[in-house]
Amino acid sequence: MKSLKDLFEHQLKDLYSAESQLLNALPNVLEKVSDDQLKESISSHKTETQTHKERIKEICDELGVTASGEECKAMKGLIEETEHFLKEDAESDVRDAGIIANCQRIEHYEISGYGTAVKYAKQLGHKDVAKKLQQTLDEEYKADEKLDQLAENRINQEAKA
Repeated sequence: MKSLKDLFEHQLKDLYSAESQLLNALPNVLEKVSDDQLKESISSHKTETQTHKERIKEICDELGVTASGEECKAMKGLIEETEHFLKEDAESDVRDAGIIANCQRIEHYEISGYGTAVKYAKQLGHKDVAKKLQQTLDEEYKADEKLDQLAENRINQEAKA
């Protein structure tokens, strides 16, 4: 990598890999969720994740970048942690609270990645690309907020009992 452009392209590929891995992992998570609202939230985010992956592919096509080819090692690790947690022997309320914690770690990683990509796009003069990335960033923040509210308003209390 010799320039911010190269780094930006690397970031896009990394995000594409992260979204792809997450799409593959979410069905396993959904199988273990017992709370209906949490299941709906994660299911809804799975659909959103597909849109995020398609949006990055579209951005890469616009920029003449091949979206595939990278493996996001951070997402791989976050998913491995989540899968390990799902194998734990836990009460359903506690498992749901733990699933939220794992999902929020993933959301925070994505927020960090998209935040950086937005800045790079702006610095490189890609205003339309920056807007698309910002849209995804905003959606990631909303997904995190939904998880926060579910945890704080009910699920963590149920797990506490």
